Amino acid sequence: METINHNSDSQSAGGGVNREHGRTIAQRWTFVGLHFGLVLFCAWLAVADGWTLIGQLFGQQWTLVDNDRALLMLACVFVYWLRHAITVLYLLQRRIDWGEALGLLCFMAFFEIGLLLVGGGAFRNEVIPFGTLDIVALVLLIVGSYLNSGSEIQRKWWKQDPANKGRCYTEGLFKHSMHINYFGDVVLFTGWCLLSYNYWTLLLPFFMAYSFISFHIPALDGYLSERYGEKFDQYAAKTKKLIPFVY
Repeated sequence: METINHNSDSQSAGGGVNREHGRTIAQRWTFVGLHFGLVLFCAWLAVADGWTLIGQLFGQQWTLVDNDRALLMLACVFVYWLRHAITVLYLLQRRIDWGEALGLLCFMAFFEIGLLLVGGGAFRNEVIPFGTLDIVALVLLIVGSYLNSGSEIQRKWWKQDPANKGRCYTEGLFKHSMHINYFGDVVLFTGWCLLSYNYWTLLLPFFMAYSFISFHIPALDGYLSERYGEKFDQYAAKTKKLIPFVY
């Protein structure tokens, strides 16, 4: 019972996730494998007329009218899976609980399938040609992916140096924002949603930003302040929380 309470306290202090280090191999590989299954399901929808077949089960004529954009959305799903696989299997040192892994998979299924269907034209009757907005969206997607994964890789390599054991990482991309990885997520999802050409989908990155600002960042900052003490507090006093040079 003491172990359960300790894990609960760790999750609460760490922003809803368990900050204790641990291998949790089964959870990691299950997450990566099921996430890849989600990629295959999206491929079935986009390439093998899966959406049409589902419609037939309900006596409906459903189709993805924008095949090229559906393929682009599928590519986004694959890239996102690849980044998450690298994160979970290589970068992430903390424990992954079953609830976190399965809950995140459900959330991913919601937006990955949803964005593919919306972008692929499941709910409209016309093909939207690629244009300037798509270029902007792809730039945001690439930049956001770099900010998220690049910052995590920089931190990983820095922490591998025994001389840095027990020290708080404040270098690289994290010099510009305390939570530059979170900001990267907001940027990449903004680009991903813009590719769908449905502006209602922008509620997704808005919700993510709100969640980071109101819950994850305050909880994580409290955890890091307790762990690293004055060094972290000095870093926090002079560094923006989320958006470089802004907030």
